[in-house]
Amino acid sequence: LETLSSTSKMAAPMSNVDEIRDRVILGEFGVRNVHTTDYPGNYPGYDDTWDLEKFKKNFRIDIVHSDENMLEFDMIGIDAAIANAFRRILLAEVPTMAIEKVFVYNNTSIIQDEILAHRLGLVPIKADPRLFEYRNPEDQEGTEIDTIQLQLKVKCTRNPRAPKDSSDPKELYLNHMVYSGDIKWLPIGNQADVFADAKIGPVHGDILLAQLRPGQELDIVMHCVKGIGKDHAKFSPVATASYRLLPEITLLQTIEGEQAERLKRCFSPGVIEIQNVNGRKVAKVVNSRLDTCSREVLRHDDLKSLVKLGRVRDHFIFSVESTGILPADVLVTEAINVLISKCQKFLTELDAAEMD
Repeated sequence: LETLSSTSKMAAPMSNVDEIRDRVILGEFGVRNVHTTDYPGNYPGYDDTWDLEKFKKNFRIDIVHSDENMLEFDMIGIDAAIANAFRRILLAEVPTMAIEKVFVYNNTSIIQDEILAHRLGLVPIKADPRLFEYRNPEDQEGTEIDTIQLQLKVKCTRNPRAPKDSSDPKELYLNHMVYSGDIKWLPIGNQADVFADAKIGPVHGDILLAQLRPGQELDIVMHCVKGIGKDHAKFSPVATASYRLLPEITLLQTIEGEQAERLKRCFSPGVIEIQNVNGRKVAKVVNSRLDTCSREVLRHDDLKSLVKLGRVRDHFIFSVESTGILPADVLVTEAINVLISKCQKFLTELDAAEMD
């Protein structure tokens, strides 16, 4: 009897083992099943040994939205560690070109040289980093294969045609607002021929850099080099790169009438809709993807036991927003290439260690 009793106690938790393995549960006082548990030998009756063919069958990427600067896609059938590796590589290890050296020949504006240099460094530069090499730290001059040279030369003067009674700086002065569009490209060596169609320069021409008054001027030369976000944030190619797990909302029983209306208001617009079923207003889950998982429904005592909130553990919704240096889909491809090179380097080091 004692043996049978202990067996039944052990069997009860294993009845929902699929939920533990595949879902993150959002409870009223905490989040459950957050850790990866599908490793070999953890659950009796489950073969969780990693298998390449099984991975190929289950893994897929679905493009949800794509334009020049934004990409939203679903990465399905992968572990959180790998998904997070893609996110971190996008933020910190995909190279870009950015202003590194600022040579100030004249700055009579009210902005200090170091502040202006910092502002210039953060301006995204439209140049394909795949066409350049990393610059040698000991090289002070730079060459056409590792450096882009830019110039900012602006002088503010009075507008001789300004109305006498005007107090508007836009009418009184010429070149009193210095924008990123005033930065011009100075080709080095054969760059004018090689990058004739590239239109190298700032991604956006409307970034305000400084304000001038008559007699003040800027005369600056800048060197852009190739780098990664791990060294400085100015090299990061993305404005945002994030992911979230796919929400899953399950109604445990039929919810109708006034309760259905309140349930709809507990979720983001488009998640719950009210449908007319035989003259009754019944709540239906239409698109759980839109939910922000606020758990607002758990504040209602009469609703919290009727709804089950969860997230699919291996379904990641990625959002990648480019700064405009490279298209978002190219950035994801480059991130994959970086991860591949890391894996190859690791395997090479393993082989070398075995040789020793």
